[in-house]
Amino acid sequence: MASFKKTQIRSLPKIGQKVTADTLYWRKLNFPVTVKEFGPIDYIDVMPIEPYFIAVSSAAKVQIYNPITHQVHRHFTRFKEAAYGASIRSDGKLVIAGCDEGHVKLFDIGSKSLLRIFKGHKGPVHRCKFTADNVHIVSFSDDKSVALWDLPSETEIIKFSEHSDYVRAGCVSSISSDLFLSGSFDHTVKLYDARSPTGSTISVDHGSPVESVLMYPSNSIFVSVGGTELRVWDMLAGGRLLARVSQHHKTITCLHLASDGKRLVTGGLDRHAKIYDVQSYQVVHTLDFPSPVLSLGITPDDFTVVAGMANGLISMQHRQTQAEARALNPKQSLKVQKKSQTAYRFRLNADFRSVNRTFNPATDVEVATKTETNFVSRYDMFLRKFQYSKALDTVLTPYIRKKKPAITVGVMHELIRRNGLKSALAGRDDSSLSSILTFLARNINDPSHANIIIQVANTLLEIYESSSLTPQSEKLFLQLQEHVNREVEYVKHLMEIEGMLHILLASTTTQARRGSPNVVQASPVKPMLPSAAAAANATMIYNVG
Repeated sequence: MASFKKTQIRSLPKIGQKVTADTLYWRKLNFPVTVKEFGPIDYIDVMPIEPYFIAVSSAAKVQIYNPITHQVHRHFTRFKEAAYGASIRSDGKLVIAGCDEGHVKLFDIGSKSLLRIFKGHKGPVHRCKFTADNVHIVSFSDDKSVALWDLPSETEIIKFSEHSDYVRAGCVSSISSDLFLSGSFDHTVKLYDARSPTGSTISVDHGSPVESVLMYPSNSIFVSVGGTELRVWDMLAGGRLLARVSQHHKTITCLHLASDGKRLVTGGLDRHAKIYDVQSYQVVHTLDFPSPVLSLGITPDDFTVVAGMANGLISMQHRQTQAEARALNPKQSLKVQKKSQTAYRFRLNADFRSVNRTFNPATDVEVATKTETNFVSRYDMFLRKFQYSKALDTVLTPYIRKKKPAITVGVMHELIRRNGLKSALAGRDDSSLSSILTFLARNINDPSHANIIIQVANTLLEIYESSSLTPQSEKLFLQLQEHVNREVEYVKHLMEIEGMLHILLASTTTQARRGSPNVVQASPVKPMLPSAAAAANATMIYNVG
């Protein structure tokens, strides 16, 4: 006797975020530790060498945080007004910061001493950077100028004043001490070479006020952000636009490289940090924050991600270690240990074990099968006994018909296949009939289930067309009719839109053919109508009277 075949439940794939290697990698960040400052976090800079101290510019001070203890390691308060853009030198010994007074101040991290004050700007200095040789600094000021300074002599070497608005963004090359970029509110990004005092070598238009710029370590590509757009430029091709990406809903405020230059991270006022693949500039992951993000910092090993926000919060997230993962989820670690144990897939058969003879792999080895318990659901049990009404009642419980309608539709499909739908629907009282009608009215507009549900609805109408119905059942039949009529109206509107598209495409193709005889004709638009509506257009509309 053949074994009973279980009812096939058709399940459609769920629409959700695709889990990739990047998703798993960035999800390993622990719950953030937050520190509250008195003002917005203007800028965050991470020391490029261990122990990866974090310089935070906020209000009238610069603070150096220890990323492990989350405590202030050093703080510098020699500012009359706001401090901006603190940057740590590559050897981790010095830090510079701009201020509202138009000066750039140099501090020794070890002794907290003020070593130099670079005076020459007439407006606030929002960004300043050490050059690659560590003996020069570049400052970017609101007086529309960019200046290069000599560190030992405390003198200005050269100044460029080509911008027509505030210069709020800037960066330097990591391999050349002569190249640096500036971004301004006049929508332009300019590349300077200190060996060419006549002016900028490359100038590009970003299209909106530039908030931040970044130069790749290879010195062949640079990136600018402003407004809701990120733009990638080819430096070697004279500033040719390579990519233009708009993934944020509000202004992008900061940029940072991660994963050894393979990922680009942007933060914005929409409280998100987007992580891009630098090959395709597609978003591979998104980090969420409780407030608009003004600055970002990431350690070279991606172990710590720091975000500064407009409400004065500093968020520090650390990557989860293997020991922490095991401590947080001991059951999962036990499963991994059990899976790692040796499991024998093959075994010797009984004949070879009972008879002492030469081993033959072809006949003396059998596959070890795992016995599985065959669980049979209640509706399958009733279907096996040909009790169709009870099988349908089983899948019309409130939980199944609301949370798992695919099971109810699967059983209805099986009843149609067995020609048992009429016997399952006939002879029902008001309570059971109301469950069926409620389910049909709720799901008849779903394209994934429409074909089956429409067949059930037509069968139900044929059975109860000549019967006397109670007021409750009549009301439910009228609700079903309203759902069908509404879907038919949707189909009519879609067909009108389809006709308009045909006319537009036909006219476009005709104009293109007149302009060029080699234009390929566009393929006609195929109608994309919901299956529920298309089938409902052909069904009878039941009028209760």
